[in-house]
Amino acid sequence: MAFRLSSDPLSVPPAALRIGAVVVDPPLLQAPMAKFTNYAFRQVLRRFGGVGLTATEMVSARSFLAIGARRDTFPERLWGVLDEPRPLAVQIWDNDPAALAEVGHRLAKEFRASVVDINFGCPVRRVSCNAESGSYLLRYPDRVGEIVRRVVAACDPTPVTAKIRLGPSESRITAGEVAEAVEAAGGAALTVHGRTARQMFRGQADWDQIARVKEHLRRIPLVGNGDLRSAAAVVEAFRRWPVDGVMIGRAMLGRPWLFAQAAAALRGLPVPAGPTIEAQKQLLLDHYDALVGQFGAGRSTVLIRKIACCYAQGSPGARTFRGQVARVSTPEEFRRVVSACFPRQTGERPDPGGADF
Repeated sequence: MAFRLSSDPLSVPPAALRIGAVVVDPPLLQAPMAKFTNYAFRQVLRRFGGVGLTATEMVSARSFLAIGARRDTFPERLWGVLDEPRPLAVQIWDNDPAALAEVGHRLAKEFRASVVDINFGCPVRRVSCNAESGSYLLRYPDRVGEIVRRVVAACDPTPVTAKIRLGPSESRITAGEVAEAVEAAGGAALTVHGRTARQMFRGQADWDQIARVKEHLRRIPLVGNGDLRSAAAVVEAFRRWPVDGVMIGRAMLGRPWLFAQAAAALRGLPVPAGPTIEAQKQLLLDHYDALVGQFGAGRSTVLIRKIACCYAQGSPGARTFRGQVARVSTPEEFRRVVSACFPRQTGERPDPGGADF
C-alpha cells in the first residue's frame, strides 16, 4: 500500500529496538544490499549518523566455508568487519542448516558480529532458483524453523534474526507461518519486505500485509521494509503500522543522509537539509577513494559507475551524467566526469533501484 503522508509529527518517538541484548537506537536499520553495502558504503553512512544498525552484504555460507578452509582467509564481503564500530549485522544465506550454523558460529565468535541475520527473502534467480535458498525457502516454514534453530544454537548468545518477504507469490502469502517458525526457533527479530518473491522489485510494498505479520509474533520485534524514500515516509510507517523498527534500502544509496533526516523527524526535531552540491560531489569522490582502498582502482572504477548514478538519480542533468559516468574506465576519467557533469541541482529523488534483499 502506498504511503499517504501526514504532516503531523509523532506524539511519542518510537522506542529503541532490542534484538536480544543489542540496542538499536534509533530503530532504523540499513538493508543488506549486494554490491552496495560494502565497507566503503558503511563508512559513508556513519558520517551522517542516524543508523541504528548497519549490515554487510549477504554472505554465502557455502562460499565462506570453501574460502575459509585454510582459516587464514575469509569472504571479501567481510572485509573491514573486525575493526568496524558496533552494532553491526552480518547477513548469511544458504539452505543447509549445518553450513549456516557453522558459519554463524564463526561470525559470532571470530568476527564478533553483533547480529547474525539469515536471508529468506532474496528473489534473484541464482539464489532462489539455482541454489534453492533465499525466498525459495518461504514455501517451507518448517525448514526455515530448522535452519533458525540450528543457527541460534551455534551463535548463542549472539542474537539471530531473519529477513523474509511476504511469500512466494500474491496467491501464496506465507509470512505469518514463517514468522511463527522463526520465533519458535529462537529468532530474536524478524524483518519483512512488503513484496512477494514473484514481484521482485516491481509495484509497491504492501505495508498492510507487513502489519498482519505482527499478529503472528508474541515476543520478538517486527521490522518493516519497502519503499521508504523520505523521512516523512519513515514517520508515517511508525504512525500507521505496528512495526518496532524500519529498514531502509534502495533510497539510501543516493542519499546516505536519509537516516539522519529520519532520526530527526522521529524525534520531532527539524529535519536537516541534504549536503550542498559541492559537498555531494566530494562525498562521491570520498566514497570512490574508500572503494579503492578495498578493491583497487580497476575494480572500484567499475563499481562506482552504478553508485554514482544513484547519487545523481532524480536531479536535472542526471541523464547526461549517467551517460558519461557509465563509460569511465580510469580514476582520472571518473574524477573528470564528476567535476564536469555532476548534476547542479537536486530535488527529492525517487527510488534508485538496486538489489534490496
